[in-house]
Amino acid sequence: MGSVKVVSGLTFLRYVLPALLVIAGFVSLFVIEDDIRWDLWAMLVGSGLALLLLNVLFRYGAKGDKEREDEESAREYFAQHGRWPDD
Repeated sequence: MGSVKVVSGLTFLRYVLPALLVIAGFVSLFVIEDDIRWDLWAMLVGSGLALLLLNVLFRYGAKGDKEREDEESAREYFAQHGRWPDD
C-alpha cells in the first residue's frame, strides 16, 4: 500500500504555491488563443515569482535574528569566562 506524504501549510506556501502559479502561467500561455494570454501569463508568473522572492527575503531576514541571538550568547559567555566561546 502506497503512502501519501502530506505537505505542511508552510511548505505549500513557500514552494508549492509559487510553482503552481508559474506553471499555470505557462499553461495559460499555450492553452488560451486570445491576446489576453500574455496578460494572464505575466500576471501568474509575476505573482509566483514575487511570492517566492518574498519568502526568500523573509527567511534571509529571519536568519539575522539567529545571528543576533548567537552574538548575545557569546557576549554572555565572554562576561562569565573572560574569553570568546570559539577561542
